[in-house]
Amino acid sequence: MKRLTWILAVPMLMAMLVRAQNSPPREGELHNGPEQDRMLFPRDTFWGWAQLDLAPPHNEIDPNICAGNAGQFGGVNAPCSMFARYMLSGILEVRPFGRGPLRRFMVFGAPAFLFGKNIPQTLYTWSFDAIGIEHSWGAAVYMGKGFEFRVTQHFLFDRLGARDRNLGPADQGNNGPWGRYMTVGVRKSFGTRRW
Repeated sequence: MKRLTWILAVPMLMAMLVRAQNSPPREGELHNGPEQDRMLFPRDTFWGWAQLDLAPPHNEIDPNICAGNAGQFGGVNAPCSMFARYMLSGILEVRPFGRGPLRRFMVFGAPAFLFGKNIPQTLYTWSFDAIGIEHSWGAAVYMGKGFEFRVTQHFLFDRLGARDRNLGPADQGNNGPWGRYMTVGVRKSFGTRRW
């Protein structure tokens, strides 16, 4: 618990120090634009994106749940057919504070849903069967000049529907591409969007 407290306290202190080093903003403005009129849930609280990807045949998305040789355990009828054709992913960032030092704080979530029923070198379909979801969430503090301090928790892959059970000898478990892990990092943003 002490370690978690330090992980959260240090970025907050760094953000306040960076703010103190910057030149004072003009009246009615913050460094990120006009001052928000509400303390909680300002109009720009939510930001995010969603994306749908399609993997062509012979290039399926592999969530590392079934062994690459799954076709050897039943051919086209092999029970472990969790190689995805489609991926629906996105990110949602929530900045709940519009004023004060906490306006630099945000939480985020980044799910990725996988769909399909394919077996490498054995079965290629355009099926939209649900495979599962890989998700992560975290918190960040904007430190100034485009830098964010981020803490992110990545979870194990959650299977959906009838595939939420052992699928035979080719089944490798729920670890997903990288398993469960947590990261602490710094992100640098630069440039502005044209649109």
